[in-house]
Amino acid sequence: MNFISDNTVGASASVLEAIVKAAHGQPGAYGSDDLTKQIKTHFAEIFEHDVQVFCVATGTAANALSLAAITPPWGISICHHNAHVMEDECGAPEFYMHGAKLNGLPGVGAKFTAATLEHFLQTLPHGVNQAPAKSVTISQATECGLIYTPQEIAAISKVCKAYDLPLHMDGARFVNALVELGCTPAELTWKAGVDILSFGATKNGCVMAEAIIVFNPALAETLAYRRKRAGQTLSKNWLIAAQFEAYFADDLWLKNALHANRSAKLLAQTLSGIEGVRIAWEVQANEVFAIVPRALHEILHKQVRYYDWPKLCLPEGVTVSADEIIIRFVTTFETQEASIHELADAITQIQAQLRIESPHRSSAGNIPR
Repeated sequence: MNFISDNTVGASASVLEAIVKAAHGQPGAYGSDDLTKQIKTHFAEIFEHDVQVFCVATGTAANALSLAAITPPWGISICHHNAHVMEDECGAPEFYMHGAKLNGLPGVGAKFTAATLEHFLQTLPHGVNQAPAKSVTISQATECGLIYTPQEIAAISKVCKAYDLPLHMDGARFVNALVELGCTPAELTWKAGVDILSFGATKNGCVMAEAIIVFNPALAETLAYRRKRAGQTLSKNWLIAAQFEAYFADDLWLKNALHANRSAKLLAQTLSGIEGVRIAWEVQANEVFAIVPRALHEILHKQVRYYDWPKLCLPEGVTVSADEIIIRFVTTFETQEASIHELADAITQIQAQLRIESPHRSSAGNIPR
């Protein structure tokens, strides 16, 4: 059983078919082809806004180049202290920002509030000894699977505008947030004040398709050059564009995300019914964070692939004892209900085994040696 990530599954059949179809012929290289031009128009239609689109191969590239475009080397980009850009991209944002810093803020479930952001900005020292704030980035969905609502984004954007800070969104799981909220792409981005978006599709049915979507044209000026210097100007860009075309056709992107989200909710509901298992954060996207006994984890991780998770930014009233651990399960567009029940059965069986062994462990400590 594999619940370790939504990067571990392949691609939707129609996306693969689109790549094969696009591989024939000799379209223009480096984004001069018709497919790339069409996908730019398609993004503009989806977001109801004129946009600049820069296709890249990875989400790390999208985030790093986006932040580099809006943050000078002497500045600070503000994020949550558990944000993916801070913890899981091996310093790529700082590297491409040429030394600019990331500064993490606290907040439950890897979300920070507008009030927390404003407090930080008000207390940030001024002068050449202190790097100034130059941009803000939020994750959608967050590293704990929570979602920023349009109202929460708008409140953060209001603070950003007061301090003249561009707002970036890491949208690796943007569509999972979108279908959960039931709003439009425009309402979740530029209408709420987002200036630049890292739009992810690889986790949700594509092979290798990410895009930087720029709503504020002034921020796009350097991105073509930054992308080239980063080795992300792909000669066969049309093969990424072809993936996006298939991804958007017949609302495949929305259907895939809906399936992943519903699978996560079913998994959370199923796990909640098992004695000794609790859910750390509300399930809003396609990630489930379960608090389980360490003894259970020691056996389960040999049967199931998943990540353990730090005991940080928990909701008020939720605690994790020394004998417990948080583990993360991720569902995908391919997750089957049978695999969810198989996981639940495995956990139930391990728990039963531990209950049987527990008295023997206790009495073993009283045996003379």
